[in-house]
Amino acid sequence: MSNVVYGVDVSQNVGPFQVRDALVECFNQAHCEMVELGESDEKMDREYCKSIVKNAFSEVGGDFENPTKEKIMAVMEHLAKFSETFRKPEIIQKHSKEIMGLVSRL
Repeated sequence: MSNVVYGVDVSQNVGPFQVRDALVECFNQAHCEMVELGESDEKMDREYCKSIVKNAFSEVGGDFENPTKEKIMAVMEHLAKFSETFRKPEIIQKHSKEIMGLVSRL
């Protein structure tokens, strides 16, 4: 089993910026990498997903540049609800569980 979850080495101390970045990577994997739009630009896809996560922070009254455990959890809930129209519940639960594993280390 890998010690890396969405780019975060879980064998080390985990901070809120790492979890925030993992959330962006998770969302990118769950949404953007599954979208087949012909010629996809990986950098644009990442930026698009990052903007969705930034917006989610704003929606829950958080600050993307200064994430807290509480706001990261609120963002996760917000993104899970957002994702309900795009992804199966099993996929949402899988990704949520992986990120919650990181959040629990904060």
